[in-house]
Amino acid sequence: MRLAYAAAALLLSVHGAAGPLVLQTDFGLEDHAVAAMRGVARRVAPGLVVDDLTHEIPAFDIWQAAYRLHAVVNYWPSDTVFVSVVDPGVGSDRESVVARLANGQLVVTPNNGTLTLLHDGVGVVAVRRIDESKHRLPGSERSHTFHGRDLYAHVGALLASGKLRFEEAGEATQAVRLDYQRPTIEANRLVGNIPVLDVHFGNIWTNLPADWKALTLGVRYRVTITGPDGARRFADDVPFARTFADVGMGEAVLYVNSVGKIAVALNQASFAERFDIASGPGWRVLVEALPALE
Repeated sequence: MRLAYAAAALLLSVHGAAGPLVLQTDFGLEDHAVAAMRGVARRVAPGLVVDDLTHEIPAFDIWQAAYRLHAVVNYWPSDTVFVSVVDPGVGSDRESVVARLANGQLVVTPNNGTLTLLHDGVGVVAVRRIDESKHRLPGSERSHTFHGRDLYAHVGALLASGKLRFEEAGEATQAVRLDYQRPTIEANRLVGNIPVLDVHFGNIWTNLPADWKALTLGVRYRVTITGPDGARRFADDVPFARTFADVGMGEAVLYVNSVGKIAVALNQASFAERFDIASGPGWRVLVEALPALE
């Protein structure tokens, strides 16, 4: 068996195959679903490197899938193939696609908005509709509710192993994109979105750039957060600091998070829990410079 895997890996390298294959789903890890996807990929190419992004996306949360992809693609090699399966429309007439990113990576996913933030970030240069009559897992034609195994893992492995070229996947199409508040920058204010929470700690991550010229350490800014219903959840003056411990226990702080965006948190407490704040395309954040004191 080891010899077979070594031979397969050598074959992949000789033919210049891409890799690795990176999986993302909302399946969780309690059952066999992710293992089935991994098995399909290994059957296509036994020597293929298969890694995980996450399998803990909240059920049916396309926006979270879009964000997690957007957050990690720049840390992976240009020959990576991502498979992202958050698919509330499985078995319907929604398209299944392969997208080529501007950095050379490929993404295999339902065409349901998952590519939105990649369009606005690294860039999507082409999208092709997967021809399911040609490229699905042999023998799976009667299965309509597990495309993660029967279509996406299979196609992803074919692409990653070099057995299928992007141009052969199917006809060109356009990606579905979700509507959300893109960051707008003015001299004295920023308006943006809460794409995701720092889920373990309840910090509020925004899509606002940290290179705003008005942003100065030690200065307080008016922060206003509104929900999808338009109701104000938070409005107060918050100091901008390097880290959480620069303010008192339980106090609010504005800071730059690990992905280079403006965020707001409570020192050793959950901002999201205290103020009943969530994330998604309907959440809006306003950060304003306060008038100078005369």
